[in-house]
Parts: sequence; structure tokens; C-alpha cells
Amino acid sequence: MFKIDEKSLSRKESITVKYFYDSIKDKFKIKLLSEETGFDKLITTKDLHRPGLALSGFLESFSYERVQIFGNNEIKFLSHLTKEEQKKSFSKFFKFKVPCIIFADNNKPSKLFLDFANKNKTAVFGSPFPTTKTSYLINDFLDDQFATRISIHGSFVDVYGVGILFVGKSGIGKSEVALDLIERGHRLVADDVIILTKKGENILMGAGTNLVKHFMEIRGLGLINVEKMFGIRAIRHQKRLEIVVELEFWDKKQNYTRTGLDEETIIISGVEIPYLRLPIIPGKNITVISEVISLNYLLKHYGYDSAKLFEKKLNLQLLNKTKTDLRGVDYFEHDFE
Repeated sequence: MFKIDEKSLSRKESITVKYFYDSIKDKFKIKLLSEETGFDKLITTKDLHRPGLALSGFLESFSYERVQIFGNNEIKFLSHLTKEEQKKSFSKFFKFKVPCIIFADNNKPSKLFLDFANKNKTAVFGSPFPTTKTSYLINDFLDDQFATRISIHGSFVDVYGVGILFVGKSGIGKSEVALDLIERGHRLVADDVIILTKKGENILMGAGTNLVKHFMEIRGLGLINVEKMFGIRAIRHQKRLEIVVELEFWDKKQNYTRTGLDEETIIISGVEIPYLRLPIIPGKNITVISEVISLNYLLKHYGYDSAKLFEKKLNLQLLNKTKTDLRGVDYFEHDFE
């Protein structure tokens, strides 16, 4: 069975506030409200924090290392404080090394707050979205940044909307199978080096590297640009991994599944993925079989399992011990429908 190289597992330990801002400012319409300061500070966790209790003076459980989100509740609380009370609150708050602050729902920090932020070199940003949506967008972005990643050698293709990763020994024909599928109207996600990122508990998203992207290496031909050659319809930037197909040379000593009742899986970054082994022999159309694998997966997704249905019919037949003709239809004297 195909084995995962645990050494290829990686995870970001931190990102800078500058990288954070540059990555989300256009995507999420984030604006810089303070001076361009504190951009070298590090964000070390995907979690966010609402600092209502910290502003009121309770600092024992203040998660200061997180990105701080100021929503309507924080703004209303501060509006009820006198200027002197605000100074005391901000003085305590900014003693902690907060990475950065985001004001949601078009709320604006006071001049006093910005003075403290600039003095303590803490960047302050503004979001036009409500607090809940702002938190969701930022958390989703940070979740991507700090997610576990693994690099795998193979070819990743979207076949009828199902993400199939082809793996196997070098030179076995993974790229050629992917190319044939692309020519038949399916979409390439990445070839050669596939980066799998864990999303949540049971989702792996696959994409290519920035360098390779949608280039493919075909032995005997060289590098080709799939996007330029087949058009924008032939590529995807990312796709959920749903099936791993290992291509291997035919080995008569191996036991290959004949019924599909014994379903195999493979664990990648703690996620269980359906796994199939396809033996390569002359005349075997791996491309068509790959399409059938995808369609069969979709049928199972909608509750229809051919192998289990056949097994059920066979068991009923044995249970009833009914004598039946081996033919599927009754005999007709002539070839009438």
C-alpha cells in the first residue's frame, strides 16, 4: 500500500502582521486605521479573541496572543466610560503584546485608542462586515495558514466533480492518465507535487505549488502548460481529496478486489480517504476506469452501492433456494422485444 512520508508533514508556526494584512486587505476589504506600525509582530494561533472582559479590567484569562476583534459590545462598553476610565483601561490592555486589532462593522476607534495603539506599535484595522462575519472570515483565513500540510508526489484531477489523486512509482503513467482525463473534459488540479491541507477534522484540500501550478511533465515530450493548451475549463486551483488511486504493475501474487465489498481506506493527516489499487496490464483503459470510479463514488454518496445490492440479491436467492434459469430474460422464439 502507498505510504505517507511523515517527514513531509508541516505546519506554520507563525505569520507576520504584514503578511496577514497584505493577504486579507483586498479579499475581505480590510483597511488600516492606525499608523503602519507593528507589522513585524507575529501571529501564532488561528484563534481569535473578543476582549470585553480585558477592557473592563479582568485580565487573568486575557488571550492577548490572539488577533483581537472589537465588535459592537466592546464599542458600547467603551462609550460608557469616562476619558480617565478609558485611559486606565487602554493602559492595562496595551501592556500586553497584542499582535493586532480589528474593528468590525465599520466601527471606528477613538483618537485616544489610536494614540495608545501607535505608541505601543500595535496595528489597528477596520472591517465593513458585522462582527460574526468578520470573525468567520479571519478565522477561516488563519485556519488555512496554520493547518497541517503534506506534500505528495502524484497527479490530482477533478473527475466529474470528484477529487482523485493518482499515486504510484515514478514512470508508471500517472501524468499520462491525468492528461487523458483532461483531454476527455476533466480538470487538472495539480501534477507532480501535490500540497494537501487539512481543513477541519475530516477534509483535505489539494492544490499545486506556486512554481509548478498547471504545468505537466510528459516523459518523452517535456513540460506542457495545461491551461494554455486546453483552456481555462481544464484546470482547478484547488479541490477536496476524495479518492486515492494507486497505479501499480500487475502482480499475480497480489489479491485485487473483484466485488468491491472489501473497501480499503488510507489515513492521511488523520483523515480517512477511500483507497483503490489499479493493476496496470496491456489493454486496460485506466482513464475509463477512473471515470467509473468517480461515478461509482457519486452513486455511493447518494445511497446506491452496486456491490452491496448484488450481495443482497444473492443472499436472498440462496435463502429462498429458488430454481431459476441462468438467463436474465425469458426465452423468445424470435428476436422480439
